[in-house]
Amino acid sequence: MPKGPFLPSDFVPTKFSTAADKASFGNAFLHFVDSDFERSLFSKKFYNRLSNCFSHIAHYNLTQFYEEWFSCLTDRVRFLKHTLRFPCYGDPACTFSDVERAIQREIVDRNYLARYGLRLAEEQQAAELALLKQLKDKYRTSAAECEQDAQPAVSTAVESPVAPVQGVLF
Repeated sequence: MPKGPFLPSDFVPTKFSTAADKASFGNAFLHFVDSDFERSLFSKKFYNRLSNCFSHIAHYNLTQFYEEWFSCLTDRVRFLKHTLRFPCYGDPACTFSDVERAIQREIVDRNYLARYGLRLAEEQQAAELALLKQLKDKYRTSAAECEQDAQPAVSTAVESPVAPVQGVLF
C-alpha cells in the first residue's frame, strides 16, 4: 500500500531506478511538504534524489540545501514557486521528469503555493504590525515630550516693539 497518491504504475522505470523508486520519491516529496518541510524527513536518500530534480544542481550538501530552501517560510514559498516553474525536461525512461510533472500537478491540486503564500502574508503582516507598535511606543513618548518642550512660555513682561533697522546693502 503506497503512502501517498503515486503508484509505481504511474511511472516509467529508468536504467537505474524502478517505477517503485519514482513513486516512493514522489510520495516522500508530498509528505515532506505536508509536514511543513520537517527537518527530520529530509534524509540523505531524499536529498540525493531531490538535488537532482527540478534543476537543483548547485548545492554541495544536505545541510546547505535545506538551509537554502526550507529554513523559513519565505524560502519555502520560493521553493514551491521554483518547483512549479521548472519545465521537467527529459525522457521519463532516462530521468524523473514524469515524477516531476506529477508532483507539479499535486502541488497545484493541493493548493500548496496559495496556502503557504497566505501563511507568509500573515507572518509578514504580524511582523509589520509588531514593528509599527514598537515604533509608535517609541515615538509617542518622544513626541509628547517634544510637544511639551516646544510650548512657548507665557511671558508676563510687556514686550516693547523693536523698530526695524535699515542699512545699506552696497
